[in-house]
Amino acid sequence: MALLQIAEPGQSSAPHQHRIAIGIDLGTTHSLVATVLSGQAKVLQDDRGRVLLPSIVHYDQNPHATRYGYDAQEFLVQDAENTIVSVKRFMGRSKADIKFQHPYALIGGEHEMPTFQTAAGAKTPVEISADLLKQLRVRAEDSLKHPIQGAVITVPAYFDEAQRQATRDAAQLAGLNVLRLLNEPTAAAVAYGLDQTTDLSVDANYVVYDLGGGTFDVSILRFSQGVFEVLATGGHTALGGDDLDRLIVKWLKQTFAIETLNNEQYAEFLIAAKKAKEALSEHTETAITLLSQTVTLDRATFEQIIQVALDRTISVCKRVLRDAKLELTDIQNVILVGGSTRSYAVQQTVEQVFAQQPLCTINPDEVVAIGASITANQLIGNSSQDALLLDVTPLSLGLETMGGLVERVISRNTAIPVARRQEFTTYQDGQTAMLIHVVQGERDLVEHCRSLGQFTLRGIPPMTAGQARIEVTFQVDADGLLAVSARETTSNVQAHIDIKPSYGLSDSDMERLLIEGFQYAEEDKNLRHLAETKVEAQRELEALQQAFKVDADLLSPEQQSAMQQAESQLSQQLQHDDVEAIERAVEALKKYSDAFAALRMNRHIDHALKGTKLDDWSNQGSK
Repeated sequence: MALLQIAEPGQSSAPHQHRIAIGIDLGTTHSLVATVLSGQAKVLQDDRGRVLLPSIVHYDQNPHATRYGYDAQEFLVQDAENTIVSVKRFMGRSKADIKFQHPYALIGGEHEMPTFQTAAGAKTPVEISADLLKQLRVRAEDSLKHPIQGAVITVPAYFDEAQRQATRDAAQLAGLNVLRLLNEPTAAAVAYGLDQTTDLSVDANYVVYDLGGGTFDVSILRFSQGVFEVLATGGHTALGGDDLDRLIVKWLKQTFAIETLNNEQYAEFLIAAKKAKEALSEHTETAITLLSQTVTLDRATFEQIIQVALDRTISVCKRVLRDAKLELTDIQNVILVGGSTRSYAVQQTVEQVFAQQPLCTINPDEVVAIGASITANQLIGNSSQDALLLDVTPLSLGLETMGGLVERVISRNTAIPVARRQEFTTYQDGQTAMLIHVVQGERDLVEHCRSLGQFTLRGIPPMTAGQARIEVTFQVDADGLLAVSARETTSNVQAHIDIKPSYGLSDSDMERLLIEGFQYAEEDKNLRHLAETKVEAQRELEALQQAFKVDADLLSPEQQSAMQQAESQLSQQLQHDDVEAIERAVEALKKYSDAFAALRMNRHIDHALKGTKLDDWSNQGSK
């Protein structure tokens, strides 16, 4: 008997053209895969009916004995060094960024992405993530009995360029055709169908509070006239359920009066803490037995233990609201995402802050994967829905200009995909090359921002300073990945770079770049004014020195001496950081330089008109 492939009305003009796409939530503690079948999003199960795949891989000397998910969990205690958990926390970060306790032997340089030394050999976070993604791909192919044409992979909204690129590399290594990297909060909003239930004539604002296993994200989304836009995002790349577990472990150590734990004991304590946290979602208290001792943990104590982490999430929420220029009363709904939001303490905190009961009708573990699958179904061409999804850049992008200043090209919270073009010029006469230094951050000086990469544009025709026109283009695609190109417009010489750093921003770096942008706004304004004043003064000196070499004979010895003395005074002031003193020295020099410029102009006009009669001008005008 032949099987017929059936498509829902309006979904496909020809059933055989229906393509299979999946959505994957690559989580810190658990991962899932979902797809759209007969118009309904569905999370796919393994051969035992389980939808969650614990993000755990155990490596053995025999490569065929590698275990994944639940099968790898049993090795967490007995072979912790070779059992990798929460690998997402290592993605796109340097070895020096890894500050938390872990049982792994990491190799590589301090400023390189760490590599795990396992029984199966060296494994990078990208390879380990690829192994997990491959398991999800195989699960989908076995369940659907069909090859996968494309996938949407979700990432925390606050993942930077390097972390997003590492995720894309892992997906490609797993044999997946990546249609798009989608921010997790945006995927959650899609799963709840906010674009389908909102009145198109009324703007609606939503907060997506996403507390997962290892990361926290909050996004404010607005649905307006068919356009779904992320107004602002914030978060923490190392704050989640794992951290709540660690706070419980810290409390247990204090309760049991234990100073240090070995790797095996630490793993046992973490497992016990996780079970206790989950139990308190259903019960008011739970018993924890460790090292032949038992202690009772109740909800009130648990709330006190984790309050420091919850306060940090609320602080991020309030900052993102300010970024979006909204008040608490402007929010229509709050959506809870991530397994950690099952906690009664988390739900109560969010309800108190936003003065409304949050939405959590969809399983918070599954909601992101469901949203990703709906987006994948749209991108692969199976859906006629025309709602737009616009994500934003988490930090400002720009380049270095003279004086170590940052010229912002794309501002923070700009909707992506986006392209911005800006024109620059040369600083020195005869300059034939320009270094393009790309940076990320909110401060006005390069030294306070994060360097993303640099390249050199060569072959610029030698011209007078300021005449060359260098067109620099920044392009951020829908995945949040950046490409920068530069072109000299007269000669059409070009150069470009795809920003792919070897590691990403640490969680402390990400917070520092944002918070310092606010804290030091006034200081940055003054520093920028100082730098710009110095650059302009230096340019004035260089131009005057060039002119002096050509037309010094126009000045008397006394005038030359006075002007050189004023130049010397300005040069001395440039060694210091007194803006007013520099400006006074510039004004003093201008008294001489302006008179010199007038004499030069007269000379050049006389030279141009030499040998020309008045009749020549009259005849020219009559033609």
